[in-house]
Amino acid sequence: MDLTSGAMWGALFAIIVANILLSGDNAVVIAMAARQLPSDQQRKAIFWGSAAAIVMRVILTIVAVELLTIPYLKIIGGLLLFWIGVQLMLSDDGETDVKSHGTMAAAVRTILIADLVMSVDNVIAVAAAADKAPENMRLILLIIGLGMSIPLIIVGSTLLMKVMERYPIIIVLGAALLGFLAGSMIATDPADKVWFAEHVPNAEILVGVTGAVLVVVVAKWLELRSQGKSINE
Repeated sequence: MDLTSGAMWGALFAIIVANILLSGDNAVVIAMAARQLPSDQQRKAIFWGSAAAIVMRVILTIVAVELLTIPYLKIIGGLLLFWIGVQLMLSDDGETDVKSHGTMAAAVRTILIADLVMSVDNVIAVAAAADKAPENMRLILLIIGLGMSIPLIIVGSTLLMKVMERYPIIIVLGAALLGFLAGSMIATDPADKVWFAEHVPNAEILVGVTGAVLVVVVAKWLELRSQGKSINE
């Protein structure tokens, strides 16, 4: 590796910046998934969830262009992300096995599933940044650049958890963000993006907003239904 190469340093800087800009939604998921674990497990869940997500993002970046051309993949991912958003918003009384409380392993699993879904689009920017480097350096720079972003995601997730404890509305906004991302993914899948472009103005935004609203509505409905069952029992 030529440490004096301007192209290498430029690509590394671009990878780090791109990943920082794309890590906000990941920090939201990590904070929501870990927020009701015991404090000692919160730190572990954040660290391992962030580290594993970065490793997975490296792998996804390598095959991102090919993945995005597969029809229906983003639709499936969008529906999965919608489901995760609903589960993360549910209170402790919700009848689900993917929610904010529980074991550290469950929290890390939720983080990984959500990050896998969200990263399919995001890694394109990171892959484009890596493309600026000499071909024999790209994988190494990806690993270095994404690895350097782990502390930033950890800090962001920790701060978000503190805010969620004081302002529960942030949990609703976080779930809505996942719903928005889910809707945007569905509207841009190769199988339906032409139809949306022809029939729905600003489809990515409109379907994203619809997804955000639906996540909140469905989660509230499930919570009320669960509470009603508890009262009847």
